[in-house]
Amino acid sequence: MPEQEKNAQQFLDLIRKSRRGKFKIYIGMSAGVGKTFRMLQEAQTLLRNGIDVKIGYIETHGRKETHALMEGLPVIPRRKLFYKGKELDEFDVQAVLNLHPEVVIVDELAHTNIEGSKNEKRWQDVMDILDAGINVISAVNIQHIESLYQDVKEITGIDVTERIPDSVLKQADEVVNIDLTADELVTRLKEGKIYTADKIERALQNFFQSEKILQLRELALKEVASQVERKIETELPRSAHLKAERFLACISSNHEIAKKVIRKTARLASYYNSNWYLLYVQTPKEEGDKIGLAAQRHLINNFKLATELGAEIIRIKSSNIAKGIFEATTQKEITTICIGKPHLNLFNVIMNTAVFNQLLNKLSAADIDIVILS
Repeated sequence: MPEQEKNAQQFLDLIRKSRRGKFKIYIGMSAGVGKTFRMLQEAQTLLRNGIDVKIGYIETHGRKETHALMEGLPVIPRRKLFYKGKELDEFDVQAVLNLHPEVVIVDELAHTNIEGSKNEKRWQDVMDILDAGINVISAVNIQHIESLYQDVKEITGIDVTERIPDSVLKQADEVVNIDLTADELVTRLKEGKIYTADKIERALQNFFQSEKILQLRELALKEVASQVERKIETELPRSAHLKAERFLACISSNHEIAKKVIRKTARLASYYNSNWYLLYVQTPKEEGDKIGLAAQRHLINNFKLATELGAEIIRIKSSNIAKGIFEATTQKEITTICIGKPHLNLFNVIMNTAVFNQLLNKLSAADIDIVILS
């Protein structure tokens, strides 16, 4: 790209950024902490101050205190859709774009839209609204963040299917944690402020156990802390002499372990507000029709997951994995290499190659760290 065209593109990007709406997200460790309540409180304050604020989508879950805060707030009617013989309500994105309020409240950011909608996910609807220059206030629970999927599953035993890419949080101008102690949350549950009476006992025996709440609370606090750190990094850049962190996740065709490596590397990159890359070294044994269809499909899915989490994909063909890794570290100026547990096929292959010691010596000389992810 010629220098003149490059400069014009940079200026165009600045204009688009200035026109884009501001994005605020409330994060909570679980249902019932008060995210929707806080959004409605903020909407009432904005309305009193003469701001054109509208409710795009709110789910009160029948909570009296929350529903009371809806009074006086202008609500954009939901659109009616028929799906599998049932009439369902859905967020009306086009109505928001047509009305073009200054601020719109959009709850349940991780929601999956009804089949046939313009976008598959609600967070994609929000991106369209922001691009139109409308400010958005939204909310999401910590368990819906993609890179935390495995952690949440281990804590709760629940396979959370509705998730948002970490990149959505990165685009937020402000991220606010709605925090409660485990005791306060359990008390709210017992008082019927979260679920109806028939669901309370079951909730106490499953999700709403103190040890689970504490672990989810820790995840939420860490996530918001990393967002604040990212804001500081962006607005107050580090001194130029400090080397930027760059992470390289190395995966094999073992898809389950690869997913863990991808998510954990994404978390590290998110914490350091840095670029990261996914490396797959294709050996002669995995070329063309030599690799099974299932393994090939898993690789493609893992590449897609890594891309959604902000990675750049690197594929290198080499009979020597260690050499492939060093080639990628040199090319992308990597500071940290992330690999799976020592029992990984990938790790065994590296260990068995004659050049592994040479690789270690080169990485050591280049001041590159190796992290073995559990």
